[in-house]
Amino acid sequence: METRNKEAEGMTLLGNQHTNYPTDYDPSVLETFENKHPGREYFVKFNCPEFTSLCPITGQPDFAAIYISYVPRIRMVESKSLKLYLFSFRNHGDFHEDCVNIIMNDLIRLMDPYYIEVWGKFLPRGGISIDPYCNYGAPGTKWEQVAWDRLTHHDLYPEAVNNR
Repeated sequence: METRNKEAEGMTLLGNQHTNYPTDYDPSVLETFENKHPGREYFVKFNCPEFTSLCPITGQPDFAAIYISYVPRIRMVESKSLKLYLFSFRNHGDFHEDCVNIIMNDLIRLMDPYYIEVWGKFLPRGGISIDPYCNYGAPGTKWEQVAWDRLTHHDLYPEAVNNR
């Protein structure tokens, strides 16, 4: 019964014992399922502490924690597919700012959420760390203003960083 429900939802990765890990950037691995609470607006947050991508110039690895928060409408991203998607950046060369914007844009196309934000906290290389943040609020909704407010007030009170 559970397998049939997952297949009906279009999820093929959850519970699959023969997972293939993509070797380069691949948004096609992302899967969704139906939001069972579409009448309620609420946040879903993913903490992804082992994100890896490559510097597009040097080819050296970049490591980050990626934080994704969103307010779903009808569709939600399935977490195993998100894990595989983020893994697909492992051999992908892009700047930190590009990575977080690509992730956000792919998730917007996938789910059409009311609101989404992606924050990358990259470990330093060469003595500097970069923490790009981007967000989006659906046009014509109250979330459009929320996105602007959160962006303009983002990181006014940054946390103490003592591990990098």
